[in-house]
Amino acid sequence: MSKVVQRLLDELTAELKQQQLWSALPADPIAMQSSLPFCYDTMPLQQWLQYIFLPRMQALLEAQLALPSQISVLPMAEQAFATSGGRLGKLLNIIASIDSVLSEQA
Repeated sequence: MSKVVQRLLDELTAELKQQQLWSALPADPIAMQSSLPFCYDTMPLQQWLQYIFLPRMQALLEAQLALPSQISVLPMAEQAFATSGGRLGKLLNIIASIDSVLSEQA
């Protein structure tokens, strides 16, 4: 399971970079203080993926801790990237795969 999740996280990182949605700048500390889901009030979804989701998932994998189950990032991603004109289809497919793999473990 963890190898599959790691591969998907690597694919997500690569696709964010490929689509130029990866920031070279560090996260804004104030934006990181949001208490809302996906920090949608302080940062775009691609930053949440980069600064919060990916590091937390990586930390869980490295510590061999239980991964979250029943996650649902795809609906938010579909909404956040709705104006992309379809160019982010691969990114959405990767996110869908992550949702699916983690939800299957429950």
